[in-house]
Amino acid sequence: MKIPKLQIGSITLDIPIIQGAMGVRVSLSSLASAVANEGGIGTIASVGLGDIETSKFEYEKMSREALENEIQKARNLTKGHLAVNVMGVLSNSEDLVKTAMREGIKIIVYGAGLPLKLPRLVEDDSVNLLPIVSSGRAAELILRYWDRQYGRTANGLILEGPLAGGHLGFSIKQLEHPENYSLIDLLANLLEVVKKYEDKYARKIPVITAGGIFDGKDIARMLLAGASGVQMATRFVCTEECDVSPEFKQAYLDAKEEDIAIINSPVGLPGRAIRNKFLRELDVKGKLEIDCQYRCLRVCNIKEARYCIALALLNAAFGDTDNGLIFCGQNAYRINKIVTVKDLISELVSEIEAF
Repeated sequence: MKIPKLQIGSITLDIPIIQGAMGVRVSLSSLASAVANEGGIGTIASVGLGDIETSKFEYEKMSREALENEIQKARNLTKGHLAVNVMGVLSNSEDLVKTAMREGIKIIVYGAGLPLKLPRLVEDDSVNLLPIVSSGRAAELILRYWDRQYGRTANGLILEGPLAGGHLGFSIKQLEHPENYSLIDLLANLLEVVKKYEDKYARKIPVITAGGIFDGKDIARMLLAGASGVQMATRFVCTEECDVSPEFKQAYLDAKEEDIAIINSPVGLPGRAIRNKFLRELDVKGKLEIDCQYRCLRVCNIKEARYCIALALLNAAFGDTDNGLIFCGQNAYRINKIVTVKDLISELVSEIEAF
């Protein structure tokens, strides 16, 4: 198979691979720049970056400065294409979008919420907007609203299926039967939705598929089914350049298929994570004491939340996996070694070409 280039706005990629954002502090400047250097898009996750103690008093300021720092570090490591991912549930999501733009980022990926007002924040047409959706219905809501309110359409859509890691755009009931929501079927539906907006704006709106994509064969199947590219996150955790702690990576290497589970997140969405000591003990305790001074999430009800997800994710990122939450994709258990980003992408490219 000949590998197609991925076109997003005026940006052309040699390989159709976007490295998915992984927070908290999993995909930062080191990983993003390494992927960008190999011809893909490297994505910096903007969530949870500020100094822990100082952020208690100046959360928005610390988050902003930390994101600026990560973008600048990545710029010093690559001339390739970088993206910033922003979660709509964050209390400072608008500030993070504006920060990314000021730092010259030309690709904003927006997930964990419908980005209906995003074009109001990003009036610069040279900045590419890529909402993450889990269905054609969600895409239709976004595209129709943007068309009517702003006379603008998306520069691309990331379609995330039920096998993805972290927070998911599916209900617990739906996730009990992921075979009913196959990525191929979801893609076919989304391509139909997108077509009328492509016709109206006289340009292609690339659809990038994500969730459960593990190897080059999976990528090739998505491309043949009509996707313009893929987003992969889990495969990049066990790379030398990934910014997360060695203990976090080891949890991936140790994980068995039965260790990967769906959880109820304080964010209000289901999530996929490794069932480790933290989650097993949480099942027994029921609820942990929370003393939150960050107010990082719009939707977090401190009185009802079973634990502080920001603290749990930070613990894991720093290596305290026994007291931390470790998000992962469904295929994390298939990873058996740590490699360089260069070697991983070379392997993926070879597998696509051999398909």
